[in-house]
Amino acid sequence: MFKDIKEIRQTGTVEIEIGLIRPFKNHPFRVIDDEKMDELVDSIITQGILTPVLTRPKGDGTYEMISGHRRLRAAERAGMKKIPAVIMEDLTDDEATIVMVDSNLQREEVLPSERAFSFKMKMDALRHQGTCRHHVDKLGTAERKTATIVGKGSGLTGRSVQRYIKLTELIPEMLEMVDNKRLSLVNGVEIASFNKEVQEYLLAYIDERGSISSVQLAALKSQRNLENLTPYTVMQIMKQALVKRKRSTKVSFTEKRLNQYFPEDYPASKRERIIIELLEKWKNEQ
Repeated sequence: MFKDIKEIRQTGTVEIEIGLIRPFKNHPFRVIDDEKMDELVDSIITQGILTPVLTRPKGDGTYEMISGHRRLRAAERAGMKKIPAVIMEDLTDDEATIVMVDSNLQREEVLPSERAFSFKMKMDALRHQGTCRHHVDKLGTAERKTATIVGKGSGLTGRSVQRYIKLTELIPEMLEMVDNKRLSLVNGVEIASFNKEVQEYLLAYIDERGSISSVQLAALKSQRNLENLTPYTVMQIMKQALVKRKRSTKVSFTEKRLNQYFPEDYPASKRERIIIELLEKWKNEQ
């Protein structure tokens, strides 16, 4: 099982040559030379590195970065030869993965793709550690329990974690759309359920039309023999679903139905206010 962080043998802060530090394998968090990186470089030049990076020894004289890839890049750009670091001894690969994910998810801004792949890495590590003791399918109790553990540190439910992990099945162009908010997280998860070929068709549709709706995706999902779809049939399904959506947008409730949820003496204005508040809450959760 995973050691408590207090049980991991680690050094105090030491200086490590930057050239001896290797990136974490399959590190899911981006290191980009953007405006925020420029600000970090300026901060390091004026104040130095205030928080040491976390590393572990690789046994060949080099070290693997666990947390601090952006600081390392900024230090390189600032012309530093060494960087302050904490060396975490005796970590297994799974333990290092869990520490890496937990440390990096504390950042203020984390892209959906970064959450997706980091959650998947932590799920796999916890499985190896024995959190899932028996083989279960993706909807099994043990799987949900592990997803709940993964999401706990980020304030997310196990169900939300599983949604994010589903995004790892998107083709890269679709995942980038989710990151750029051209595609909602909900629709991204729906699209991830289709095979790569159908995703390519949907990508072409979005590039041409600019967007896609959940109604259209539901219409596509209801089709039989999805593996036999062609670009033309996908376009037709998208078009027909959109027309049907436009024809039916009005929603109404009978008084009898509303009385199942409200006291009979509630005035219409109060009922309307409560319904709008609930809809706003639902919208924000999406």
